Amino acid sequence: MARYFCHDHPGTLTLATRVAATRPGAVTLDQSPFYPGGGGQLADRGVLRWSGGEATVKGFEYADGRMWILLPDGVEISGPLEAMVDPAFRTMMTQMHTATHVLNALVFQQFDGALVTGVQMNDDGTARMDFDLPNADNDRLRALEAPINDAIRQGLPVQCTYVPIEEAQETRGLIRSRSVAPPPTPEGTIRIVEIVGLDRQACGGTHLSNTAECRPIRLLKIDNKGRHNRRIRIGFAH
Repeated sequence: MARYFCHDHPGTLTLATRVAATRPGAVTLDQSPFYPGGGGQLADRGVLRWSGGEATVKGFEYADGRMWILLPDGVEISGPLEAMVDPAFRTMMTQMHTATHVLNALVFQQFDGALVTGVQMNDDGTARMDFDLPNADNDRLRALEAPINDAIRQGLPVQCTYVPIEEAQETRGLIRSRSVAPPPTPEGTIRIVEIVGLDRQACGGTHLSNTAECRPIRLLKIDNKGRHNRRIRIGFAH
């Protein structure tokens, strides 16, 4: 789990920086405000703007130990520039990611520590979470909508810390995925997102600073996906 600029400076969506390296169709920057995606969260959208023009960010790629920002064919950039994150898309992803943590917390607490088997946030303001819940009553799962929105209304602070990987592995509930453990930072730590009074778990995504910043959530559908897997689909209520 890399430690991104956006982890330490989540409110900085426009950043004056410089091109550190270039190759055909891609650049790396001295510092980048973009979240490149991961953990079910879609990558940021945005633009790079410099004295000679502007280019839309097409995506991100890791190679040669660097995070490359992918650009339209034929675009060449060097020197200073502004990196600008799309604020509306970042806000939607950040709200939805925080909402999935609230859902995850309630499932973990009320269904005997059930683990996540998959998660995906979508660009239409919906998300799905898969849980290892072989014997769960779907009516009990549907009843989670009210406590999810109660946690949102309470305005619980959301904060991030880093703990040694050994502590994360040994502490029940910090790593919630059944099959994937988040990789440590180069310093050997794991990023922990805490919703104060409700939940702590490892995560590398972007989050709100307070649950009250999230729009209300609706449980859209619950599917049985195989003998063990329950898929819960959620979306913004308005």
